Amino acid sequence: MSLLSIAQAIAWATSQLVDSSESAKLDAEVLLLHVINKNRTYLFTWPEAELTPEQQAQFKALVLRREHGEPVAHITGTREFWSLPLQINNSTLIPRPDTETLVEQALSLGLPDDARVLDLGTGTGAIALALASEKPNWQIIAVDASKDAVALAKANQQRLGFNNVTVEHSNWFSAINNQKFDLIVSNPPYIDELDHHLSQGDVRFEPLSALVAPDNGYADIYHIITYGRQFLHVDGYMMLEHGYQQASKIQQFFAQMAYNNILTVRDMAGCDRVTMAQFSSKTS
Repeated sequence: MSLLSIAQAIAWATSQLVDSSESAKLDAEVLLLHVINKNRTYLFTWPEAELTPEQQAQFKALVLRREHGEPVAHITGTREFWSLPLQINNSTLIPRPDTETLVEQALSLGLPDDARVLDLGTGTGAIALALASEKPNWQIIAVDASKDAVALAKANQQRLGFNNVTVEHSNWFSAINNQKFDLIVSNPPYIDELDHHLSQGDVRFEPLSALVAPDNGYADIYHIITYGRQFLHVDGYMMLEHGYQQASKIQQFFAQMAYNNILTVRDMAGCDRVTMAQFSSKTS
């Protein structure tokens, strides 16, 4: 068997993936790095280095899985978010760069040094752990209704060593009791159950329960806005990620539920992505 060099392996995999992935070369590089257990610089420093027979066979097998549509993060079992290496599996969503917009906005609020934060539907723990990495004195509770997701988030929390994050099993607020928070954040399910995008790309391999919601995708968002008021301190913030066409209705519902200072922020692609608001009623 003729062995491929680093450069040849990337070129071959890119050609194999070009029809099935919008990021064929990047996918090829990430999969190769996973196989050879090197950092990205190695690819450009040693392009002529040959793979071993074992590495070549493993690489070709992984490329075939990607060619069939399986997400790179599921193949490698990892995904970087906010520069944190997170373990990934098919029990929850793969963290996406768009969600870093929510983290950026949360960090810009000027909350107290000892702020209490609730992350609803934490999945991998991405949002909670990103905030914890920047704010070691914040006390963050991360919850999810999926026991598998809770186990995954706990594993990420323990491996990264952020002791200011507690991961709990809760269906939204069901296990929170009478606690109060300075900030509630969430990237909840917000896709319409009939959306044709659910049959395309990586989302085919992700759990529908973490993607879709009734009422044209708004049900979980409205639930969080409605019941979240009683868990916020006076002038506490709520911050929600949502679809690019949902900002107007979410702003209207925030206003209907007596929130104020309502603001929508766009992601790096210029799409409406995060809407935030404050709840100031002393009767909350």
